[in-house]
Amino acid sequence: MSRLAIERASRVLGAGGVVAYPTEAVWGLGCEPENPHAFVRLLSLKRRPLHKGVILIAADYSQLEPYLGQISSAALKPVLKSWPGPSTWLLPAAARTPAYLTGGRDTLAVRVTAHPLAAALCRRYGGAIVSTSANVSDRPAARSALHVRRYFDDRLDAILNGDTGGMQRPTPIRELATGKLLRS
Repeated sequence: MSRLAIERASRVLGAGGVVAYPTEAVWGLGCEPENPHAFVRLLSLKRRPLHKGVILIAADYSQLEPYLGQISSAALKPVLKSWPGPSTWLLPAAARTPAYLTGGRDTLAVRVTAHPLAAALCRRYGGAIVSTSANVSDRPAARSALHVRRYFDDRLDAILNGDTGGMQRPTPIRELATGKLLRS
């Protein structure tokens, strides 16, 4: 993937656009986390209800920190040990985190991705981005750029072409407070 394509996708995010990109298992749709108009558009494309919340992905933990509440160093150890990698965690959300990201809950789903393109996009953008599966609700997640195009035609602002990380299932989601595995 060229730096030019990553730069273009980053500019699209910054301008309030919706971008499709490969992740560890499936294709994701992303937008700027603090742009409610972009977020509503993304959910409209997916036909996804607002109450479900989304995942934020990042290239490193520092990009997630503005969205997270207080977490002790001891509690954070297993999280940081699993990253970068295909592990999504529900962590305490900061009070300032928009409710549309959390689905109105006091936790936020986050991941420091190990996928090279997704991580490069976050690095170039300079922060965490929304990451939700690239599909219309209740349909299988897209596993290729072709599937993304079939779902969304020309309604996306950019598609960052590349391969997924090869995982067969979406990343597991674990709740920090209880250790409970919510999605395996």
